[in-house]
Amino acid sequence: MRETANKFIELGWDVTVLTIAEESWEREYGLDHTLSDPVDSRVRIVELPLAREDLETDIRLFTKDRALNPTGWMKRERERHLEHFPELVFGGWREALEQGVLDIHREFPAKLLLASCAPYVNLAAAWKLWQAHKIPYAIDFRDGWSIDVIGGGEAFTRDSEAGQWEDRVLKEAVAVWCVNDPIADFYRERYPEIAERVHVVRNGFDPDSVPAVHGKPDAEHGLTFGYLGSVNFKPDFLATVLDGWRAARERDPLLARSRFEIRGHIGAGASREANAHMALIRQAETDGVLFGGPVPKAEVASTYGRWDALVLMLVGGRFVTSGKVYEFMASGLPVVSCHEVDHDASNVLAGHPLWTGACGLEAGGIAESFVRAARMAVEATDEQRAEARAHANRFTRGLLMAPAVQKLTETVGPALLAKSTQA
Repeated sequence: MRETANKFIELGWDVTVLTIAEESWEREYGLDHTLSDPVDSRVRIVELPLAREDLETDIRLFTKDRALNPTGWMKRERERHLEHFPELVFGGWREALEQGVLDIHREFPAKLLLASCAPYVNLAAAWKLWQAHKIPYAIDFRDGWSIDVIGGGEAFTRDSEAGQWEDRVLKEAVAVWCVNDPIADFYRERYPEIAERVHVVRNGFDPDSVPAVHGKPDAEHGLTFGYLGSVNFKPDFLATVLDGWRAARERDPLLARSRFEIRGHIGAGASREANAHMALIRQAETDGVLFGGPVPKAEVASTYGRWDALVLMLVGGRFVTSGKVYEFMASGLPVVSCHEVDHDASNVLAGHPLWTGACGLEAGGIAESFVRAARMAVEATDEQRAEARAHANRFTRGLLMAPAVQKLTETVGPALLAKSTQA
């Protein structure tokens, strides 16, 4: 979204971003303002006083009902949100978001609204502005709504409340952005009348997120494998990966003296770094497994620079790509794939010279991949590393976003719009 806003600015748009308060972001996963620094200073930011009450951790602020019956309170909280919009956690934000876009339009008359999902309640704000003032809108769907990207297939039927919302909003959208081809194809088949307006806009990576060069690994002292990303998959999946790591260490002397470092967010709210995932990591400390917490954006490149190989842990299958796969490819490091064989990340990684290949989600296959990656890390030539980086270069975020924003601009007006135009 940062790149999207900047690209609109470059094309002459006046951009206002509607978001929630910083305190609300902090309540969930925290904030990284090194991500904010490259945002164009001309981007206007409007914050709404919205927050997830279910993530409040100060028990002094709990109602008596919540304190005495937290399960019942949570059930009623979910029902309250559903009364406003068919989304369990965010449905209650609908009216504030709708009023927010109306207020912005009153002060800075809009020519286009881009709704980024999730949460999907953002669609209600786009629809409100369309109903009230016929302002064109596009939907940055990423993973889509009616598609179950993890299990595959349909998440809800077209005649459900959510299905009716999606149907009406998509039919009037000037463009629908999806993160990969399988998701785009799902929507083209589900809504053939808008097939030409469904476009693939991949995530990509920022060039400043990868190190320029890597030194030769110190095999004598062991290697460092790394994972960077949110740990939001099921504990059983993490346990399988750790079992594979443990088995690889038992069979390979190089891995036996190596380390596996996990970085990123684990849990939100009260469960942040206090959950089953952390228990598994602590139990694996004797196997050289470490947890180092989140990494500020400004330190991502140096973090990759300290590692010798990367571990790509992903859920889902053909409908899931992930954003990290592009960064991992561009690092020039060997990549261990811990995900289903039929996964969109496999399509992206195909041809990468330092990829171990997709071996499925059995501990034995994962162990073999760790062993293979260790050999790659030690034996990789400078030419192979350069080839790996070149393989990823076509996925730089700027290259991917520029044509998408250009096309959307041309859809609603001239190629270069006056700066008085509002996005």
